[in-house]
Parts: sequence; C-alpha cells; structure tokens
Amino acid sequence: MNLRDRDPRVSMGITLRVKDLMEKNVVTVDSDTTVTDAMKEMLKANVWSFVVVKRGLPEGVVTERDLIRRCFAKGLVPERLPVEKIMSSPLITIGPDASIREAMSLMVEKDVRRLFVVENGRIVGRVTQGHLFESTLDVMSSLSSISGEL
Repeated sequence: MNLRDRDPRVSMGITLRVKDLMEKNVVTVDSDTTVTDAMKEMLKANVWSFVVVKRGLPEGVVTERDLIRRCFAKGLVPERLPVEKIMSSPLITIGPDASIREAMSLMVEKDVRRLFVVENGRIVGRVTQGHLFESTLDVMSSLSSISGEL
C-alpha cells in the first residue's frame, strides 16, 4: 500500500518549478570588461559566475572554471583580457515555469552546471546543479517525514 492509498490528503504529485528554487542574484558585466574587474564584481556579489552582456543583450557566461582554464592556466593577463574572450556561449536558458525535472534534464543534455532563467526576454535568475540537488533532497526529506506522520 502506498502513501496515496492510505491518505486522500496526499496529492497525486508535487511539481516544483524553476521559479520556486531560482537564485535571483545574477551578476552581469559588459563584454569589454576586463577579467580582473569582472572577478571583483563576482566577489562583491558572492557568486561564482556572471553573464556577459553585449549591447544590452546576454551573450554568454563566465564561470570560475572558465577563469581558471581559459585565462590563468594559459598565462593570459587578466588586467587586459576582455571577458568576451573567455566566455562560454550561447547562454543556456530555461523559463521560470519549467519543472525542476526539465531543468535537470537540460543540464545533463547540455553538460552545464547552471541555467539562467529568462522571462519576457530578461534574465530573472539562475539555477545550479548543486542548488537543485540540495533542494530535491530537502523535499524528499520533508515528504519522508510527512509519510511517517500519516
């Protein structure tokens, strides 16, 4: 006998949406910003990635891995290197009403660790693998404790 058979209060399913878990703190920098200046913005905002914008439109993303692999490991000079030279492009996006399952599937398909949430052509947040994993575990733990109480 499963939980739904024992208690009619338990719904048929729970669907978490990207908007329920997204982080709203997204740093953007212009494409001609130097790596050094962009890193300062990352540190100030306490994030590990930023969106590169060109003429007001999002063009790509730079992550801490990009900084290491595409700048420092190659011996490039971050004070003179524009971020557009090391960004990953295109930006992988998802809508706020997409399910967490869709977000996880897209991350696997595109082999990325973060998705940027776009609504009406604007970036409104981001979701990361780590955050999705942690949130999924929290939900499973909560459901487990609820089923023990029924």
